[in-house]
Amino acid sequence: MDSQNMSYKAGQAKGEAQEKTNTMMDKASNAAQSAQESLQQVGNQMQAKAQEAAEAVKNATGMNNNK
Repeated sequence: MDSQNMSYKAGQAKGEAQEKTNTMMDKASNAAQSAQESLQQVGNQMQAKAQEAAEAVKNATGMNNNK
């Protein structure tokens, strides 16, 4: 194999490795974004449940009377 052919193959391998790296980085970024969105949804649900519980306590103790 001559040096020009070896150089070509090395460049080709480097390009393929870079493409695979970019693909993996995109997948990791998408997974992180999805996890962040899921956590935000869970946080919103927990906040809503805490507000409901606080209202229930106020109602049960008569502290929520609007007079």
